[in-house]
Amino acid sequence: MLKRKVSEQLKNWVANKNKKCLIVQGARQIGKTYVVERFGEENYDEFLEINFKQTPSAAEVFAGDLTVDDMVMAIRFRYPDKKIVEGKTLIFLDEIQECEEAITALKFWAIDGRYDVIASGSLLGIDYKRASSYPVGYVDYINMYGLDFEEFLWGIGIGDDIIGSLYDYLRERKEIPGAIHTKLMEYYRHYIAIGGMPEAVQKYIDTRDFREVDTVQKNILMGYQYDIAHYATAEEKVKAEKSYLTLAKQLLDKENHKFQYKEIESGARAQKYYSSIEWLLKADIIHLCKMVTDVKYDLDDYARNDFFRAYTTDLSLLVAMKDFGLKQHIVENTLAGNTKGGLYECAVADALYKKGYSMFFYKNESSKRELDFLIQIDGQVVPIEVKSGNSRANSLKSIIKREEIKDAYKFADANIGIDDDGIITLPLYMATFI
Repeated sequence: MLKRKVSEQLKNWVANKNKKCLIVQGARQIGKTYVVERFGEENYDEFLEINFKQTPSAAEVFAGDLTVDDMVMAIRFRYPDKKIVEGKTLIFLDEIQECEEAITALKFWAIDGRYDVIASGSLLGIDYKRASSYPVGYVDYINMYGLDFEEFLWGIGIGDDIIGSLYDYLRERKEIPGAIHTKLMEYYRHYIAIGGMPEAVQKYIDTRDFREVDTVQKNILMGYQYDIAHYATAEEKVKAEKSYLTLAKQLLDKENHKFQYKEIESGARAQKYYSSIEWLLKADIIHLCKMVTDVKYDLDDYARNDFFRAYTTDLSLLVAMKDFGLKQHIVENTLAGNTKGGLYECAVADALYKKGYSMFFYKNESSKRELDFLIQIDGQVVPIEVKSGNSRANSLKSIIKREEIKDAYKFADANIGIDDDGIITLPLYMATFI
């Protein structure tokens, strides 16, 4: 059983006396159903799961009046073996995007308050089957992602004492012992090759066979393509899939990682394809990193919507777009050129995304200054450079002096250190821990 950080968030939700219904949202195949099932079985006397994709007829429970008493009565008739007890039952509405009325009903479950209700589903951000009355103000949200590197370490049996020491080294800006650092870089390369999809990670744990992992990854990628074909409008299906499958080329084969429509097809323009990018974004299939014209708070004020990088929501999906040879090079540490730099940049983006940060990047053609990532912490802009080796971060050095920035990070194939300019160098795997 893979240990997931989101389990603590679920416990905090239950402990909140003023809790509403909860929606666990995120991309498909990241383990939402599994986590909620384990949580319900371990923390409630009774657990009822209704999966609207697996059992479409269950929508009949919500076909009548949406009073809680009527819905509970309908549930008892349909599931006579379940004891729906006030305060002791968790009702889990999975794949809720398939039942418009169940989404609407969340408002009434929340107002009533006698039963704990968690809903989950993929593609909740798109207009497909939009609820007639979405329960704005009556639901809490948890955003869930694939496994991050820390969760991966838990999965392969690395103890909390070792992981806790990493936080100590980070807090004290103290160099990690060489043997530990070398082993962690090895684990990190394995994680990049495997990604954070629970099924892929579990396959690795069970078999230590990267070809088996590759098969799982490609099946998950096919599932994402199926979702695009099934849920996207007729106008967007082909365009969205073509845009998505070009990400490996956009991110790994080119020095400039800005999303370029011409890589989709010759002569392509934003006018034709930007709506497909928006659909992929709303469907939790990609996330964006927008360019900013200045390195100042608030970065949103300086962001350009027409100049961005697009990333897959998990490394599994990006690596699956390439053949098995990429995994071999990652694990054996024989990557070179644009692919190596692009992949490590994607890995850091993956870590920041899974920590919930909005990401931006900076590029100034006239000064030739560029920053890989900018995030905001406590109202402060934090610039980040990513190096596949340990070369100097000249743009970062120049900009932190100009802007009087307090904290600046360089993630590199190197140990922890601070240079004379105040730039904090961290190992690439530490992006998960900041």
